[in-house]
Amino acid sequence: QVQLVESGGGLVQAGGSLRLSCAASGRTFSSYGMGWFRQAPGKEREFVAAITWIGGSTYYADSVKGRFTISRDNAKNTLYLQMNTLKPEDTAVYYCAAQRPGIAAVTSTLYDYWGQGTQVTVSS
Repeated sequence: QVQLVESGGGLVQAGGSLRLSCAASGRTFSSYGMGWFRQAPGKEREFVAAITWIGGSTYYADSVKGRFTISRDNAKNTLYLQMNTLKPEDTAVYYCAAQRPGIAAVTSTLYDYWGQGTQVTVSS
């Protein structure tokens, strides 16, 4: 079992940057594929980015491609999301999630474990 705790959210102006972190418990973090999702008020949860268990492959939603970067440090049991050139439409609660096998899944139903979320607010 994996427990996930996100951090790094906050309030930022449009064009700014934030780096989200997701700390995972357990010794098997490196075997999980990891993803970031987000949910804005009144909207469904949507895929943002995903990374395979070894970090060799990454996938991004078209809306964040070129602005966001997902990465992981298996030695530190931590997942990251570097967010640059933020836009007001990026405002949402951001969740990290883990799944086995360690693929980079884009569908939320394929994930087994979820964090509690961290709020990101981008002002115009």
